[in-house]
Amino acid sequence: MTTHQTPVGAVASARTTIPASGRLLAWRGVDLLTAAMLAVAFGVVFWGFDTVVYPLISTATAGFPPAGELSLGVWLVPAVVGGLVVRRPGAALFTELVAANVELFLGNKWGIAVLLSGVLQGLGVELVLAAVRWRRFGRVVAALGGALAAVLEIVGYEWWSYVPDYSPTWKVLYLLFGVVSGALVAGLGGWAVVRALARSGALNAFPPGQEVREHHLS
Repeated sequence: MTTHQTPVGAVASARTTIPASGRLLAWRGVDLLTAAMLAVAFGVVFWGFDTVVYPLISTATAGFPPAGELSLGVWLVPAVVGGLVVRRPGAALFTELVAANVELFLGNKWGIAVLLSGVLQGLGVELVLAAVRWRRFGRVVAALGGALAAVLEIVGYEWWSYVPDYSPTWKVLYLLFGVVSGALVAGLGGWAVVRALARSGALNAFPPGQEVREHHLS
């Protein structure tokens, strides 16, 4: 049997993701405002996680501290979400860094160092999006972004600041746990958050919202 598609259905089936329209470097006002709002929300989540959840994780993994890095992905989510929503250069870094500033303002155990972490984490996602020229935003790209963000954070900072006394084996395990968390929690988790927001109608002004509309119309 031969099937026929409407023009919209053909567009929806021809591509899995929709890049941002217009010049990539030309941010719209709604891009900046939405990325900032997402960042503030995640910054508050960071504060709650730092205050309530992280101490419990530290206690639970006291017998094998490298496993505590399975929580790293939580701090990487803003970069993935910002990058997948706005889909322009700098969106992942901007969202992550603003979230880190909010976390710093509300108070945390790491102090101003969270700003360096914000830069490294956001940069990891930016590099992956740059590699695909801001044209692909599916699960694989999201997971790779979260994973690379974890690598930059751990190799570029945490190995030397948080766990300098770990043995080489423990450092490798620490890195592996962080990468797994980055890929699953931040990458796939962040992708799921964006899809949920798009389905709710909150991202109608952005490509993820357009993807949902085209899928429903096809």
